[in-house]
Amino acid sequence: MSEISASRFKNTIKDIDAVNAQDPNQELVGGKSFAKELIYGIRMSEMLMETYPDAEECLRVAARCQHISRWSIPREDFPMDRKGYLLWRTKLKQFHGKIAGEIMLSNGYSQEEIRRVDDYLNKRRLKTDPGVQALEDVICLVFLKYYFEEFYQKHQHEESKLIGIIQKTWNKMSEKGRQKALTLSHSAAATKVLSKALADEA
Repeated sequence: MSEISASRFKNTIKDIDAVNAQDPNQELVGGKSFAKELIYGIRMSEMLMETYPDAEECLRVAARCQHISRWSIPREDFPMDRKGYLLWRTKLKQFHGKIAGEIMLSNGYSQEEIRRVDDYLNKRRLKTDPGVQALEDVICLVFLKYYFEEFYQKHQHEESKLIGIIQKTWNKMSEKGRQKALTLSHSAAATKVLSKALADEA
């Protein structure tokens, strides 16, 4: 990454974090309270670099702003059914792409680079674009590493639902993503459900 590119990337990440730091929802990390989406963005960046250390600049930007200002469009504003959920997700992707584009433009990125990040965030050409698949891997890995345990505790009496979620997550990942997922640690109970879901998938 050139000196100019490194500077604009650093400023863009700083601006993304500044937006996500406004999240009113908080999460405890190491006994300290942080804005939920700020922590999520940092985890996305860290997982991307762990799994895909050669990720190009636009993919790094997309990973950091995957959930940018997500709280601004609450799930409750849409019908609480499958159709409402899909509409909510579509609106979020468009919203994230818009904010990311504004931040990138202010830091000197080209329209082509802005479109690239928008493609990542909207999961365009998922089956044919290795970068989009890499981002999908990272999203799944962050969920499994940081959020699955809480999800398990909430739904532990709904095993079929848990197994379905795990299998859907698994099917979204590439082989490289799956191999990384197998290295993650969980509680004994959660691991048992994970193992059962993956055995059924085999």
